[in-house]
Amino acid sequence: MGRLTTFNFTTLNGYFKGPQDDISWSMHKQGEENDYASEGANSASTLIFGRVTYQMMAAYWPSADALKNNPEVAQGMNNSEKIVFSRTLKKADWNNTRIIKNNIVEEIKKLKEVPGKNLTILGSGSIISQLAEAGLIDEYQIMLYPLALGDGTPLFKGIQHPLNLALTGSRVFKSGSVLLSYRRA
Repeated sequence: MGRLTTFNFTTLNGYFKGPQDDISWSMHKQGEENDYASEGANSASTLIFGRVTYQMMAAYWPSADALKNNPEVAQGMNNSEKIVFSRTLKKADWNNTRIIKNNIVEEIKKLKEVPGKNLTILGSGSIISQLAEAGLIDEYQIMLYPLALGDGTPLFKGIQHPLNLALTGSRVFKSGSVLLSYRRA
């Protein structure tokens, strides 16, 4: 059976996006965080996105800037199998991407049944909330940045029940960022 992991970054006060969906505060172009991102991008995991995150990622990672600034991450992102959940997206031009319009919970259950099929959600807060509520996320990887924003979108916006997690690991980066890994308690 496959595993479903989510990787996201947040501020100290729990926002994964700032006002007007701004994520410029989270851009790490060098150092240990970039090395970690390179490792993850080459993990052979199928990447899962919602439409908004998919469109943002598809606009950047195949670009000349991405290939210049983060060649290893760009290569991993561009070569990975990708699934975008959207009822409105008509086509997906980014390499190795397919669109699924059906019930996300049922589709993820089917995907997890494939032996050795690991899935990673990047960004996509509404998908994280839906799948957390359904108990389908096996691991939460949260990169905590040492800053706070006055406003934004909370990572677990909309969950209806407490999400009890157990810490399984942590890693401190020289920048002050901390990677926290959790599983369901």
